[in-house]
Amino acid sequence: MKFLQVKRPKREIIVSSICCLLLVLWSSFAIADEPVPQRKYNFNSDWIFKLEDIPDAKESTYKDDDWKKVTLPVAWNEDDAFKKDIVNLSTGIVWYRKHFKLPVSSKGKKVFIEFEGIRQGGDFYINGKAIGFHENGVTAFGFDITDLVHFDGQENIIAARIDNDWNYRERATNSKYQWEDKNFNANYGGIIRNVFLHITPRLYQTLPLYSNLKTTGVYIYASDFDIKGRTAIINAASEIKNETQQAQQVGFKVDLIDLDGKTIKSFTGGKTTIQPGETKTLSAKSRVAGLNFWSWGYGYLYEVKTSILLNDQEVDVVTTKTGFRKTAFKDGMIYLNDRVMMVHGYAQRTSNEWPALGTSIPAWMSDYSNGLMVESGGNLVRWMHISPSKQDVESCDRVGLIQAMPAGDAEKDVEGTRWDQRVTVMHDAIIYNRNNPSIIFYECGNESISEAHMTQMKALRDRLDPFGGRAIGSREMLDSKVAEYGGEMLYTNKSAHIPMWAMEYSRDEGSRKYWDEWSPPFHKDGDGPLHNGQNAATYNRNMESHALENVKRWYEFWKERPGTGKRVSSGGVNIVWSETNTHHRGEENYRRSGEVDAMRIKKQNYYAHEVMWDGWVVPESYRAHIVGHWNYKPGVTKDMYVIASAAKVELKVNGKSLGYGTMSDGFIFTFKSVEWQPGTITAVGHDKNNKQVCTTQLETAGDPVGIRLTEIKRPTPFLADGNDVSIVEVEVVDAKGRRCPTALNKVQYTLDGPGEWRGGMAMGPDNYVLAKSFPVEGGVNRFMVRSTTTPGAITVKAEADGLKAASIQLTTRPVKTENGLGAVLPAAGLPSVLTRGATPATPSYMVSRKALSVKSATAGANAEKAGQSYDDNELSDWVNDGKLNTAWIEYELAEAATLDEMALKLNNFRSRTYPLIITVDGKEAFNGTTKPTLGYYTIQCKPLRGKKIRIRLATNAATGLGSGEVEVGGKKLDDGVARDDAKAKGALSIIEAEFYELVK
Repeated sequence: MKFLQVKRPKREIIVSSICCLLLVLWSSFAIADEPVPQRKYNFNSDWIFKLEDIPDAKESTYKDDDWKKVTLPVAWNEDDAFKKDIVNLSTGIVWYRKHFKLPVSSKGKKVFIEFEGIRQGGDFYINGKAIGFHENGVTAFGFDITDLVHFDGQENIIAARIDNDWNYRERATNSKYQWEDKNFNANYGGIIRNVFLHITPRLYQTLPLYSNLKTTGVYIYASDFDIKGRTAIINAASEIKNETQQAQQVGFKVDLIDLDGKTIKSFTGGKTTIQPGETKTLSAKSRVAGLNFWSWGYGYLYEVKTSILLNDQEVDVVTTKTGFRKTAFKDGMIYLNDRVMMVHGYAQRTSNEWPALGTSIPAWMSDYSNGLMVESGGNLVRWMHISPSKQDVESCDRVGLIQAMPAGDAEKDVEGTRWDQRVTVMHDAIIYNRNNPSIIFYECGNESISEAHMTQMKALRDRLDPFGGRAIGSREMLDSKVAEYGGEMLYTNKSAHIPMWAMEYSRDEGSRKYWDEWSPPFHKDGDGPLHNGQNAATYNRNMESHALENVKRWYEFWKERPGTGKRVSSGGVNIVWSETNTHHRGEENYRRSGEVDAMRIKKQNYYAHEVMWDGWVVPESYRAHIVGHWNYKPGVTKDMYVIASAAKVELKVNGKSLGYGTMSDGFIFTFKSVEWQPGTITAVGHDKNNKQVCTTQLETAGDPVGIRLTEIKRPTPFLADGNDVSIVEVEVVDAKGRRCPTALNKVQYTLDGPGEWRGGMAMGPDNYVLAKSFPVEGGVNRFMVRSTTTPGAITVKAEADGLKAASIQLTTRPVKTENGLGAVLPAAGLPSVLTRGATPATPSYMVSRKALSVKSATAGANAEKAGQSYDDNELSDWVNDGKLNTAWIEYELAEAATLDEMALKLNNFRSRTYPLIITVDGKEAFNGTTKPTLGYYTIQCKPLRGKKIRIRLATNAATGLGSGEVEVGGKKLDDGVARDDAKAKGALSIIEAEFYELVK
């Protein structure tokens, strides 16, 4: 077939060309002249779901009238949270659907959908057409749905099929993901995190969603810091994509807006031309004065608005909330804003879950929980195994809590597909979270990885986040030449080079219900069912012993703090923060290692940390806490304990002094055989000059007479969006309104109004999850009410036998959504927490002892390896041949000095004691026996000046004295260098030896 060609007049061609040119120019001006509309919408409302595999549910014509209505995020199996053991959490196929319409202004624009996360794998459809899938169950992802949605007021339907099978396998490889683990990754299924809709011009800044979209978004960082002068260079870069039909000459503008909404700086980058279909990165930078630097407990954030300029007008604006802080990792220490920080905080399950809600909670509850970590003195949360939710990441920004962000793993290194999966997750998580100032550590593994893998991960960091001031490392990595930080799980590690901090150092468990063995229900410490035949002492503690144990564990790190020598500990994090629906050893079906319980009610451990951790390295304000309560029965005589940062503590009962307590483990003051008397017990702390510096008091409460209900304070109104939650505290009180600390009354609740009962929990059948009748523990408990989409007053009444009833009214505010889109984002209105103030300019520690340098060493056997006992490598050691007559090593100092103290890390440090004789130039400085520790044993020497220090084993070492801790699966925990010399009684094995002169 031939086509007829018509010859057009020359004049017509010219007119046509002019028209085309005008069209192009008009298109450019049209983009520039149009006011910039809302770019990001809350897409959580008006979803429905059904637990069933329904292939036709993807079709637009499918009838879904009988499906359950929900507001995201929500796990379809949320009712299981804490009701069931992690291994029994429900799995299955669930379909979600949503009907929505796009704004009139969206026609001709780009439309993207962003999912912050699902569990585990999901297929997604728009108007019956597949748009893609996502299946790692960890990272955020997005889809470009521009070509599949209807405009002009027509209805759209999005459908998602989500599978949370524990054995889900990656489609391309048939491989499971390493983090599909029934120990730590609670399986709350479905769309468990927020969803957003983005509508942009066709010339736009991309989203930081590499999964599916392959885009990287905005990158903002500060450089060239002057902390004292409060200045830095602010750098902003944004990936720009041109999906118009013509080349566009664009500019780039940056506006920096402070917490008061004031624009403190505006600056621009150069102009560039972007061709149709082309992607380029635009950038700009400027020095900014008067900055408030983000810090611990000082979540100062700025809004950074990056704008594409066309004809000098804004055509696409992205707002990024971020903060600026300076970091350094050197000399075995961590620096934040030029001040040394010893990390102390929590290893928290990434699920960070709540009873009957799981992971899907309103943003204010994330701030509440994470903010309590800061209030307890925590400065770091190490999320465990998988990347945290964006909601938690942003929450930590606001409350001023440093984060260690993992990628995805279980235990140990892996190869092949599973390693590739881990790299992919780290890649996407870095892009998604690199503007969040609270992330200071990237964690590549929950156990050591190979140097090759560490190198690969470091190169990834250098490519994606080269200027973010974040160290990359892994648990352990004690002898790595590549990792920028490390540290074991339970033990004290020290370094003169990269920071070493313990990554989960106190794993004991105990219920909030148990004060001590003298208080109802009279649980003796360590009583309870056995796990794998193990002694229950470490996992069925009461609150008293649990708090004391946490102090003892922390003191092991604190005594090796910055200022105590060249090799130091950078601290550690306690496992866990809140009770968790993950692996456990105690009598309940959830882990009870928390410093708060699952409802975030404080345990005695919380107050112990509050005392010890109120400072960057050493406590910077004096505090004291009396462990327990003062409501015993006549005739009870027991030891009382005060945890204090004072030099000495006096105890008084009804004003009568019982004298000063015996100090142990740096912070514990013990008062033996205190006889209970009704009234008050008071602890008074004094400094070393005998000046009173702190005081605290407990008072005996009377008999229970009534119930008190108090809504937990929140910074934002209770919204009728179908997802918001109010938490109410219930207390049993006496006639004076004092909480009765030994009350265990069972309380019945009734709810009236537009609210959904989500309840609380306590020890008992199904942990009382969702029950409307459950007991207080220690005189207190909490319950939760979730809003519906109908605003109004909700009344909850609480009753208990023999007690005066109480009621509370909760009022939900209306929330506007239109056609399934909300203008208000989930975290709107949540303030930055600035309680601790900006980073102090003063030093965070004083030098207390000077490390003495070793020139050389010789030994009774294996002398060629003597240097391994002072090589700053805790995976190497010197050991003799097992014979007592060769069990000696002699060090020659670089110069003569006075030896005051020694710190030894001896092999089998947890389970073996060594009788030692230490001499300085032949004179005896010490003759005694070491004790089991979590790493280093400090020896107080008779001060002697000399140059040669000899350490000799006096008699055979004693074994079998350790705690015998084992993992939940029965695996024995590490105890030094991996070598079996248990039968070599004459073995002297030194991992690290350090020599000190005290600074007076």
